[in-house]
Amino acid sequence: MKVSTRGDYASRALLSLALRAHDGPTSVRDIAERTGLPQPYLEQILLALKGAGIVRSKRGVGGGYTLARDPHEITLAQIISAVDGPIVAGDFGEPHQDGACDHEGQCVLLSVWSSVGAHMRKLLESYTLAELVEMAKGGRAWPE
Repeated sequence: MKVSTRGDYASRALLSLALRAHDGPTSVRDIAERTGLPQPYLEQILLALKGAGIVRSKRGVGGGYTLARDPHEITLAQIISAVDGPIVAGDFGEPHQDGACDHEGQCVLLSVWSSVGAHMRKLLESYTLAELVEMAKGGRAWPE
């Protein structure tokens, strides 16, 4: 699996919001400056995250974005899915049932790709935004 630029940027932006959650709403400009992300692209990503219920926005002076849920409840899988769609190993379809394969070797490979996608989802579901904050602050070991 290759995490897309959108998935990486979304994760970086949310980690920035989580690291400074006590500061209140944060403008897109401030998030872009802190993370080094391009502001126009970041705006699109934050809108997708808002649509998924991961962030909320406040307009006007002192407005900006905040997390919509506790960082313990937001997983990397949710973030990636919000901006990229379902987490899969490839767009090959689901395994056929009862050995009804159209082509030689197709069923076994479809099953393998499905399993790989499930493992990727499970791994990304195992990391919460709160854990990433702990890692970023040095209070928890980074993945090996």
